[in-house]
Amino acid sequence: MSDPESLLREDIGALAYDPLGFVRYAYPWGKGELSDSTGPRAWQAEAFRLIGDRLRNPETRHRPILLARVSGHGIGKSAFISQLVHWGMSTACDCRVVITANTEGQLRTKTWPEVRKWFRLGINAHWFRPTATSVFVEDPSHPDWRADAIPWSEHNTEAFQGLHNKGKRIILIMDEASAIPDTVWEAAEGSLTDENTEIIWVVFGNGTRATGRFREIFRNLNNRWDQAQIDSREVEGTNKALIEEWIKEYGIDSDFCKVRIRGMFPNVSAKQFFPESLVDAAWGRHLRPEQYEWAPRIIGVDPAWEGDDDAAIVLRQGLLFRILAVIPKNDNDVEFANIIARFENQEQADAVWIDAGYGTGIVSVGRSQGRNWQLVWFSGASSDPGCLNKRAEMHQNLKKLLQEGASIPQHQGLRNDLLGIETCQRVDGILQMEPKKAMKIRGLKSPNILDACAITTAFPDPQRKINILPGLEKKANMCDLEYDLYA
Repeated sequence: MSDPESLLREDIGALAYDPLGFVRYAYPWGKGELSDSTGPRAWQAEAFRLIGDRLRNPETRHRPILLARVSGHGIGKSAFISQLVHWGMSTACDCRVVITANTEGQLRTKTWPEVRKWFRLGINAHWFRPTATSVFVEDPSHPDWRADAIPWSEHNTEAFQGLHNKGKRIILIMDEASAIPDTVWEAAEGSLTDENTEIIWVVFGNGTRATGRFREIFRNLNNRWDQAQIDSREVEGTNKALIEEWIKEYGIDSDFCKVRIRGMFPNVSAKQFFPESLVDAAWGRHLRPEQYEWAPRIIGVDPAWEGDDDAAIVLRQGLLFRILAVIPKNDNDVEFANIIARFENQEQADAVWIDAGYGTGIVSVGRSQGRNWQLVWFSGASSDPGCLNKRAEMHQNLKKLLQEGASIPQHQGLRNDLLGIETCQRVDGILQMEPKKAMKIRGLKSPNILDACAITTAFPDPQRKINILPGLEKKANMCDLEYDLYA
């Protein structure tokens, strides 16, 4: 007759592809700390069942399982994460697990204590050695069989780039994923490429931001991810009385209730400047020619800020915006000036306004060619006392144009810029846009396309002209008309 430990190993080994069965088997449901629970909650069981179905099927076992859940408060996501990690570590030799969260505080004080709790409650608790930041198996011959709590850093993504475990099992979990920068997502995605490997990537969070990779899972990436929204009102064990108080105080359709109760994303996050509804309405909006063709044509140029940024050239005619070019950073002022001049001639533009931050040399070249280009100083004084500087004023002007019915091109980069930029909270109520460096810290790209659009509102619209600088377009030495923008 087998000894109890051998029987335990056989029982758990049989659940390698059955996380739901493991969760029902491994914990003392209805007793002690779990006296008020009879098993996993309905949404948890459904997610465990989905993972098990994928693993039991040989055709899908080695395809990455991508699971995303956006939810209200109190649904038990930390318990689900913990049980998933415990199952993964218990049923796969040399399993590698990495858990990260939106902040180190969230990871250290909320997510990880819950992980340690469920390992402690498990029927096989003696198999593992939990520490303040890791869980190891009690077998020194398997040092890589472990789970680690790793705070994210947009400046140091090596921990996610190195997450490889070929031929075995990898589990990556992002808790409160809405605020994790895109750079960390990209590093993680690039690491989960091992063939013949069980890969499970789970992301959870409240929909606190209307932008970012977590938001895009539920918009543009939903064909790759198994995603669902979980309403706290529909989950057993949540504080229904508190939920009803929130609904009465804020209204069921408020962003507060969308995020904290309904498992939805807000129309606009707390610091977000351009509401998603405003951007969606302007996205590809159809304008009749008579609504804009009478207006002056203004070209806005935002040269690339750093080496990995793109330069953007935009045309605005009244309420119509068009992107003329988005090209890699070009430090050759003469070459870039010729590109702008080509568009000025081609579009018969009435004005060309260029960001002074990296555009002074470009404007100098243009003026030497007889171009009447104008510099825009983002940090300059605003003519609007409610705006901190020219940059804030231009974004305010752009927002007003969108509210008046402007049309923007269906360009994902511009959409990301509009939805991504936030304001800085000030006690005096003056509008201040967040610095570009702050956006990069949040994992976003420099908003050059947005800035090029905003630049077209820097000054009052000029008079519409029929032709620009007669005869100048014939001077080939001033503008290389054969220049390939994408060469």
